[in-house]
Amino acid sequence: MSLHRLKTFGFMVLIYLSCSGLQPAVAQTFGFKQSVAQAAALDRAVHEFYKTRNYQSFWTGDTPPERFRLSALIKSFSEARLHGLPTTKFNSETLISKILASTSFGAMGQLDVDLTVKFLDYARRVQSGILIPSEVDEEIVRKVVYRDPTKILVALESTNAAVFFKSLPPQSVEYARLMKEKMRFEHLVAMDEWGSEVAASTLGPGASGAAVVGLRNRLINLGHMQRTFSATYNGELKNAVRRFQAASGLLVTGVAGNLTMEQINVPATERLVQIMVAMERERWLNQDLGDRHVLVNLTDFTAKIMDFGKVTFQTNSVIGAHDDDRRSPEFSDTMEHMIVNPSWYVPRSIITNEYLPMLQMDPNAVDFLELRDDLGNVVERAGLDFNDFDEETFPFGMRQPPSVGNALGLVKFMFPNRNNIYLHDTPAKILFGREVRAFSHGCIRLENPFEFANALLAVQSSDPKTQFQDALDFGEEVQIDLDTHIPVHIIYRTAVTLPGGGLEFRRDIYGRDAKIWEALQLEGVVLSDFTG
Repeated sequence: MSLHRLKTFGFMVLIYLSCSGLQPAVAQTFGFKQSVAQAAALDRAVHEFYKTRNYQSFWTGDTPPERFRLSALIKSFSEARLHGLPTTKFNSETLISKILASTSFGAMGQLDVDLTVKFLDYARRVQSGILIPSEVDEEIVRKVVYRDPTKILVALESTNAAVFFKSLPPQSVEYARLMKEKMRFEHLVAMDEWGSEVAASTLGPGASGAAVVGLRNRLINLGHMQRTFSATYNGELKNAVRRFQAASGLLVTGVAGNLTMEQINVPATERLVQIMVAMERERWLNQDLGDRHVLVNLTDFTAKIMDFGKVTFQTNSVIGAHDDDRRSPEFSDTMEHMIVNPSWYVPRSIITNEYLPMLQMDPNAVDFLELRDDLGNVVERAGLDFNDFDEETFPFGMRQPPSVGNALGLVKFMFPNRNNIYLHDTPAKILFGREVRAFSHGCIRLENPFEFANALLAVQSSDPKTQFQDALDFGEEVQIDLDTHIPVHIIYRTAVTLPGGGLEFRRDIYGRDAKIWEALQLEGVVLSDFTG
């Protein structure tokens, strides 16, 4: 709805409420209250709210607070598309038409409750997301914070309506920047400013022609270079390609090879989808992340320590392979301690699916692992016929003692969780040289775990390096507790904004964004046209 039409309709509503004869003393008649009570009975929270106010109107009365409240609701519905919400569910014109059509006491009572229900639905979706994450993908095990509906209604009643509605969406800087980028990409799509596909499989310094111009224009639209009329692959364009590669998680070479051109040619509509999915994910994470927290973005293979919104430490990571039972889940928890020189207690799934078949072929296979009984005693392999067991009956656990070659490396960072996921060192350092680093069984491997440990300990130790090194030199397991537990957020973002403007995009390595977008479409979310 245009701003002019919204103001016109809003004026009609206010005139209607003023002239309909439903003044405060009349509107709260027995018929009105009975209608409210009957309509509200279908929802426990809504019924309790109206009951505490003796079934009086909340939106449709002629008092200034109710008028302001209704006006704010209409305005929020008119702006629902800015948040990527389904406009079929939150349509201001439909809402206004329903208001104008309610002419009896009974209809007004029903309308008042309907507006409350609609408001609560809007508040929940704009605050905490349109979808329930685990219903989209069982590996998204994030616990979304849902606000109490009664508390929301009480807060709205006691607060300036316009201010309250503005406080509903996530207040994070990331969400605000995503909204801005959503509008920018809607404009690029509507005005056809993205351009056609760059017709080249690879481009490098010295090249010229239409393909170079197309590459140049795409990089300008993405904010990686200033406007220029040059049609050659010069030093300026090479640096812009390097910036694009860094922002896309590609190897930084300055040459637009196959993978770079593949990402360059992703349509603007697909980038817009990535932004809208990122907004939904930001709503799922609409909570206090902690002044200091660990942020692991699975799609860009990094782990960061964040202090008051700024990256104070960053290291590359390896995440779970794109296979069943190996993909890294998304969730948040709290890091409590680190274990230096850890033992690796092999997960049951790895024992039965990978190691048991090897032992059945060769009893001396994986001899770096100990067999352990239920009491933790070491069991000798001699005399055992592993072919007597299957994945259900295998009675032993397996442990790898502390060592440089331990699968967990020399330190692991613990945030106890039912997913059995944690951050740790690894002896397989060669994997950090790969562009796509999805190789683990689900845990997050760190390229620089010692430096990560030092950064964590720096806030509680005057000499964190010595403290960590002393534990390392001990050679046996040492637990170092964190004086202040640190939130850990494992996220999956293929579109991330930059402080100075612009975006970084990543590939949908597990296909989760595609699932989310499909589910959002089923809820009525669409790519909006640019409307100014």
